[in-house]
Amino acid sequence: MVSKTDDIPASVPNCNPVDFADEAGDGAQDSKETSKTHLKDSCGCGHSADTAMVNGDGAHERTEEEDSKQDGNSEADGGDESNEQEVIVIQDTGFTVKIQAPGTEPFDLQVSPQEMVQEIHQVLMDREDTCHRTCFSLQLDGNVLDNFAELKSIEGLQEGSLLKVVEEPYTVREARIHVRHIRDLLKSLDPSDSYNGVDCNSLSFLSIFTDGDLGDSDKRKKKGNELEQIDCTPPEHILPGSKDRPLVPLQPPNKDWKPMQCLKVLTMSGWNPPPGNRKMHGDLMYLCMVTVEERHISVTASTRGFYLNQSTTYTFNPKPANPSFLSHSLVELLSQISPAFKKNFTALQKKRVQRHPFERIATPFQVYSWTAPQVDHAMDCVRAEDAYTSRLGYEEHIPGQTRDWNEELQTTRELPRKNLPERLLRERAIFKVHSDFAAAATRGAMAVIDGNVMAINPGEETRMQMFIWNNIFFSLGFDVRDHYRELGGDAAAHVAPTNDLNGVQAYGAVDVEGLYTLGTVVVDYRGYRVTAQSIIPGILEREQEQSVIYGSIDFGKTVVSHSKYLELLEKTSRPLKVQRHNVLNEKSESVELCSSVECKGIIGNDGRHYILDLLRTFPPDLNFLPVDGEELSPESRRQGFPRQHRHRLACLRQELIEAFVEHRYLLFMKMAALQLMQQKANKEAKANIHAITETAEAPSESSADTTQTQTTASDSPGATESNASAASQTATAGEGNSSQPATNGLVEPAATLNGECKSPLEGKELEESIPRLAQAKELAETLVAEDGSCIDPKSREVVLNACKAVGSISNTSFDIRFNPDIFSPGVRFPDDSADDIQKQKQLLKDAAAFLVSCQIPSLVKDCLDHSALPMDGATLTEALRQRGINIRYLGTVLEFVDKTPAKAQLEHFYRIGISELITRCAKHIFKTYLQAVELSALSAAVSHFLNCFLSSFPDAVAHLPPDELVSRRKSRKRRNRVPGGGDNTAWASLTPNELWKNIASEAKSYYHFTIQCESVDQVVEKYGFQKTTLLREISVKTGIQILIKEYNFDSRHKPAFTEEDILNIFPVVKHVNPKASDAFHFFQSGQAKVQQGFLKEGCELINEALNLFNNVYGAMHVEICACLRLLARLNYIMGDHAEALSNQQKAVLMSERVLGIEHPNTIQEYMHLALYCFANGQLSTALKLLYRARYLMLLVSGEDHPEMALLDSNIGLVLHGVMEYDLSLRFLENALTINTKYHGPRSLKVALSHHLVARVYESKAEFRSALQHEKEGYTIYKNQMGEAHEKTKESSEFLKYLTQQAVALQRTMNEIYKNGSNASITPLKFTAPSMASVLEQLNIINGIIFIPLSQKDLENLKAEVQRRQQLQELGKIEEPTEDRPLELEDKIPID
Repeated sequence: MVSKTDDIPASVPNCNPVDFADEAGDGAQDSKETSKTHLKDSCGCGHSADTAMVNGDGAHERTEEEDSKQDGNSEADGGDESNEQEVIVIQDTGFTVKIQAPGTEPFDLQVSPQEMVQEIHQVLMDREDTCHRTCFSLQLDGNVLDNFAELKSIEGLQEGSLLKVVEEPYTVREARIHVRHIRDLLKSLDPSDSYNGVDCNSLSFLSIFTDGDLGDSDKRKKKGNELEQIDCTPPEHILPGSKDRPLVPLQPPNKDWKPMQCLKVLTMSGWNPPPGNRKMHGDLMYLCMVTVEERHISVTASTRGFYLNQSTTYTFNPKPANPSFLSHSLVELLSQISPAFKKNFTALQKKRVQRHPFERIATPFQVYSWTAPQVDHAMDCVRAEDAYTSRLGYEEHIPGQTRDWNEELQTTRELPRKNLPERLLRERAIFKVHSDFAAAATRGAMAVIDGNVMAINPGEETRMQMFIWNNIFFSLGFDVRDHYRELGGDAAAHVAPTNDLNGVQAYGAVDVEGLYTLGTVVVDYRGYRVTAQSIIPGILEREQEQSVIYGSIDFGKTVVSHSKYLELLEKTSRPLKVQRHNVLNEKSESVELCSSVECKGIIGNDGRHYILDLLRTFPPDLNFLPVDGEELSPESRRQGFPRQHRHRLACLRQELIEAFVEHRYLLFMKMAALQLMQQKANKEAKANIHAITETAEAPSESSADTTQTQTTASDSPGATESNASAASQTATAGEGNSSQPATNGLVEPAATLNGECKSPLEGKELEESIPRLAQAKELAETLVAEDGSCIDPKSREVVLNACKAVGSISNTSFDIRFNPDIFSPGVRFPDDSADDIQKQKQLLKDAAAFLVSCQIPSLVKDCLDHSALPMDGATLTEALRQRGINIRYLGTVLEFVDKTPAKAQLEHFYRIGISELITRCAKHIFKTYLQAVELSALSAAVSHFLNCFLSSFPDAVAHLPPDELVSRRKSRKRRNRVPGGGDNTAWASLTPNELWKNIASEAKSYYHFTIQCESVDQVVEKYGFQKTTLLREISVKTGIQILIKEYNFDSRHKPAFTEEDILNIFPVVKHVNPKASDAFHFFQSGQAKVQQGFLKEGCELINEALNLFNNVYGAMHVEICACLRLLARLNYIMGDHAEALSNQQKAVLMSERVLGIEHPNTIQEYMHLALYCFANGQLSTALKLLYRARYLMLLVSGEDHPEMALLDSNIGLVLHGVMEYDLSLRFLENALTINTKYHGPRSLKVALSHHLVARVYESKAEFRSALQHEKEGYTIYKNQMGEAHEKTKESSEFLKYLTQQAVALQRTMNEIYKNGSNASITPLKFTAPSMASVLEQLNIINGIIFIPLSQKDLENLKAEVQRRQQLQELGKIEEPTEDRPLELEDKIPID
């Protein structure tokens, strides 16, 4: 649906595109990170969030707040109260107005004072009875309202005012808008835009499984409770153990999509534009139409409306026909002429407004589908016109034609941001212009590669060409003019744009006033990488040398600096951890920089300070940058680093830098605290002073020493744990007898410096073992908080020692920053900074070691305890990146998993990792493969590649396009045009054998990982892959769209794919994601409140966050999705099932639309929705949803995955509830097998699984099997929790009951054998499960535990929670171990 609000350039402040009427007003959005990441704090050792907070996040927060104040955007810092007051400002109470449109009854409309008149227009154009009007004004007492006025500014507009809809005369622009809108209404149920990936449409299938809307409608309620009607048998391919993985069910047929034809043809007439004399009669344009009844008509759009004229296809007669049916809207005209139009149009609009708004709202960024059915290509004049006019981002709706992207991007940044409403407006504008820019840049990049744009340097060879289109500058990812020769040539040129984009994102997030970055989008399309950038005003008129006044254009040979840039960049130095440093220029003079040398500063003609080329914003990754004469730390060397990489631009991720600094900060606090305790102990004992001097010297020994102590300690495999405990023992000893053992206590933590993260408990052990450590820490924090001037010299010395030990750049406070120019070829440093440089080199080595020795193990640990659960390549990549691990470490991570003792429990992770590694290698090969293919052979080439990659057919032969189309002479002339000429049929000679050899060698050279497989079938055999999964991964990564049908991959006689199966090739787009900061703070504080058990307060905060997210992102976004999911969960816990259903339904729809219909997140949303459906008595719907989730899960990751156990337990329980016992057992026993495999046979999850299976056997009256399973469960409970625990007692009660039942049954059987038919049989109690008991079990397995509490209990509980928190802050409470009985923390569910 093209919403007219897109017409407004983002720089018009205050343009909130309307959330369709009010239904969408409570929509929502996310970045995938939010929900999962923020619960586990980013502290390197994997402490859970609470301990990390205790360990002195305080000082960090303080510094960041101070920074933000210096930047002049001090957020109202008076705590939450001020924020909440600000929020109230935004939500003035709404009021109701009456609206009277011609020919309809007046109706009421709820509006809010902030809305613009424009938004009422939007609502009217969407309503069923007024949707055909586009050209009208709203009048209050005869005065026309201004479209862009806010309602609160209109005099006399109040509760109950009557607004009249008045038809206005058309202009050419209005007539075109009208035709476009009618076309949109006719197409509103047609999914082809979603399949073709245009206009931000995307697919959603939820409504097929829920029969339209979910809710408490009576007819559905009745259906739910009569169990007999439910058909529960799933299709064969969904049952446990099925090996069949069909593709077709991915897109179930939607009966609504069978289009009801209203009109056969609607096109522009060939008689356009009207000749002068007709123009003077008010003719604006001519249309041709064919009605369903086969009547051909010709219509004039005039200023007064639309009427029939007397023209035909070949004769022009513009006079009105008789009758002319003059109507103000095209719909009214057609309804008079064509009865079929009238009937079908009404039905179509009814259906359109019944759809959930989330099924039709545009998403902020385009989502592409990797499968599609064969869609009929219908005639569409608007689409044709859009393709051939350069309609770039809606210019015809904008005064002044093409959009000046740079101006828009920068002006939105300059909007005021003093209070919440201003910040919301600013963030809304920034987000809107970014999403528009990403769409325009994508379109332009495709046009460039498809050869539809003229280069600005047409004389040069194609790789060197640059393009400008729609005020965006495009360049190709090749090493032009040997710019990157020393850094790795084309390989470096390929990664530079993504590194640069990460830099733009980082500087954008810091958001310093007065410092500007370029709009940047990186598009991969048909094997080419295109960078799209907004254009600095004036840069095209001058040579680069003249304009760069800061940085270097030749990688550090000539360097210049500028005081204003230093001042601006200084503000980014702390948040981005970039150190100010000096480098030498070509005259060997020292030049001061506060960024890497490549970062260039240019002042545009608009007077703004721009920075560009931010590819080295983050420091280099020494594990992949071998430097002569430099030796890495032992942890890195042990893993076989440094390794040769394709290019020298490998840098550490921002997440890694954050985690590393956080880790060092904890060490710093510990060291300071230990030293302070030392001093205290010495004061008390008045002991000899030598100990203190020793203490002071210990940490300041050169870091070489500490490295040695480190290696000796951790060479032996068991050393890690013993090391940690040693530290804690010495520390404890140090209290009692003050002198020498304490020095050991000090050197020990210093040993952890090189990033060797000892046992994950290290931090906790230290705290538990030293009761006084907590006070010492507080002391330490007070030291750190001050500037170091007013503390006594001894304390200052403590801080100085701790600073030196952790590599801080300041001696009076903790401050770690990196110099990004270290090890850059061609950069020279002044002699006087040699010490600094040495320190910086050590820091870089430590960070590289920290990645290998801390972050990778912590990732694997998170996967072992299931706090990270990747399901496919994308979620695996995300899990790596959240921890700051680059994808080039994938091989290292897999090797680490391979060596882990618990490898069997990581099988799912290992399999997904290998599949990701293989598909990424295939993607690298596919990229160069495609560059040599000319457009006419594209589908043949792609299908040939997929055959070589996935088909068992040994000699895949490419089908060259038929020769009669390829005239030799012609193609030679044109070859120069399309990037990457060359021999255009070379691609056809690829064989499966050769491709798999290339994949194996790519895996070796890029990921340093060995795959011993010559063909796809060997790989599938060896690693347990499914070919459909591999197909999905490669298609998503490369943008291929394939026909949805069943592919026979395993045939040895014919290839799986033909060229007809390749439907499209889409761009893969990377862009900046602007954030809604205030909304996010609310969301986080809501989450925190919920974790502390304050559900109601949490719920209010999250609702508030939802409103703010909607304000910034509009109705659709991943972060809103996370928000809705949490909200639904809270509604559910607080007993409001209907509200939970409604919010979760929105979350599912949004996840399908924004992330994709088979994204792992969508699968989880389906599971939650099924639970709430069940609780609401909609059993058949709950089952359908669970079956859908299971199908998607099988397609995405296969059956062997820990999450499958949860899904199968859910399905089994629901089936048990509807008395389908045999089916239920199949799913529950599968869940038991998977739980046993991934959680270990002694886990509580396995005990619960046994119990669920036992319950079904009991319902079937097979008591012996039931007893067997319940005994297993009982044994686990007894061993893990002890005899006295309620779980153990419950289990033993159930055992007794089962035994009684078994004995009774046996007696009855004996009675029958003895007395034959006249036996007196006591009736047996067979328990059909009650819905309540099934729901209770469902809640337990989904991690929701209800505690029936009175009001008084609640008060006590809150008091207890607060008491525990205080205790925890003092570090006195020991951490609950993993399998302890569920504590309060476990009862508050967080996704």
